[in-house]
Amino acid sequence: MSATSAPGAAAPSVVVFDYGFGNVRSAVRALEHAGAEVVLTADHELARAADGLVVPGVGAFAACMAGLVAAGGDQVVRDRVDAGRPVLGICVGMQVLFDTGLEHGHDAAGLGLLPGTVERLQARRLPHMGWNTVQAPPDSWLFDAGAGPDERFYFVHSYGVRTHPGRAPGGGRPPGGGPVTGAGGVTVTWAEHGGDRFLAAVEAGPLAATQFHPEKSGDAGGALLRRWVGRCRGAGGPVVRCPGAGRPVPVLCQDRPSRSGRNPGVAD
Repeated sequence: MSATSAPGAAAPSVVVFDYGFGNVRSAVRALEHAGAEVVLTADHELARAADGLVVPGVGAFAACMAGLVAAGGDQVVRDRVDAGRPVLGICVGMQVLFDTGLEHGHDAAGLGLLPGTVERLQARRLPHMGWNTVQAPPDSWLFDAGAGPDERFYFVHSYGVRTHPGRAPGGGRPPGGGPVTGAGGVTVTWAEHGGDRFLAAVEAGPLAATQFHPEKSGDAGGALLRRWVGRCRGAGGPVVRCPGAGRPVPVLCQDRPSRSGRNPGVAD
């Protein structure tokens, strides 16, 4: 679905949830460029009412999840999913949607909206940092019927979901076995680093999530964000307008380190 609209149509409203765990400046700019009216806030009312909600995330799974809970974002995400309203998780913002994060021998509970465990990748060189291709199934709307072989996306992480019951690319079984068909309507996209495969993206009803950073992925990432913004258009519910609505909304923010003290450029 295209993010373009008829002249004069209101831009979809998107909230980037600001809970202290994300490199938000590039996300805000990329979403604005994709055609959204973007608000950076942790306000629950605005986050519930917006056409789309983006949950960024960098750093450790447990710290990121704790920060989301402290800001009340966990319930906001659940409320939106229950209402069928679009949510996009990015990097660790994708990881916390799953059942569990396993880091340094300790389990941390995630939101449990998707089945799976976030664990350290089994690759000799970590973090997985840089450009990589993905293997998307042909029915993916996030990648517009599958990513092309020359489309590359920017990853920065050492952890990921390595097994999942969702559909594998090309009709094969995903790593670790499991059914070929999607589980509960979940469509999964895979990537590989150092011989280890992991989930690069997930689509499940109103939920979409990417392990890579679409806001840092050039034209391919911009096209993906335009498709997601297009899904937000007409998703129902009240429209969020900021003071000065009717013109581009200025969002002043700066990238900042996560509360875990990790370098925001090195996400899990």
